[in-house]
Amino acid sequence: MPCEPEPTRWVFADLRDPRADGMLDDLVAMGADLAPGTVLAAYRRGLFPMPGESARDPILWFSPVERGVLPLHGLKVSRSLRRSTRDFEIRIDTAFEGVVDGCADPRRPQGWIDDRIRAAYVELHRLGWAHSVEAWRDGRLAGGLYGVAIGGLFAGESMFHRERDASKVALVGLVEALCDGPPEVVADRLLDVQWQTPHLASLGVVEIPRAEYLDRLDRALALPLPPAFAGADAGRDC
Repeated sequence: MPCEPEPTRWVFADLRDPRADGMLDDLVAMGADLAPGTVLAAYRRGLFPMPGESARDPILWFSPVERGVLPLHGLKVSRSLRRSTRDFEIRIDTAFEGVVDGCADPRRPQGWIDDRIRAAYVELHRLGWAHSVEAWRDGRLAGGLYGVAIGGLFAGESMFHRERDASKVALVGLVEALCDGPPEVVADRLLDVQWQTPHLASLGVVEIPRAEYLDRLDRALALPLPPAFAGADAGRDC
């Protein structure tokens, strides 16, 4: 099971309080740090971090007014994608840093993962909170995604591919992992993708209001981890 880090010294605003400044925007806070306890506290309150434009800029904390989520039984798998799933092997947590580096490749358009973000999620992975779902072919990492799992929440952060459909196949693998369990538990699991994009919408991602997201988040956090991410704590240095 994951190692619980030291509690954060920062306090995040209550997103349900309509009187709080800035709560009508996606960007709800600036500053704090990327210590494991801070990042986990943010996810548990419905926020996630992104870097500013430079390493000198403060960390930005977002909670979209309209949140992108993928219903687990709403994933759209085309015939071509279903064929592609037969071409790749899905692995979990065998190349976490490789997946992050693939997502952070500076040649990718609109890249946002800097050294601070990379270090923060590598540490969360070491503690058992951040996970990668990987698509492999012929012994090579062809694509994948990574995110944070807390209870029944999987907060997806980024995905990449080096071969056609590899990231989509990894997403199929993630959904299958999240669908593993009793139906009443699976029903309350939550796959958060932050924002809906046209590409993600084509895969079944929908938008829900922040208030609905926070209600679903509360239910998801009360659940145990899916088996694929529960792992073993043998050898983990807490």
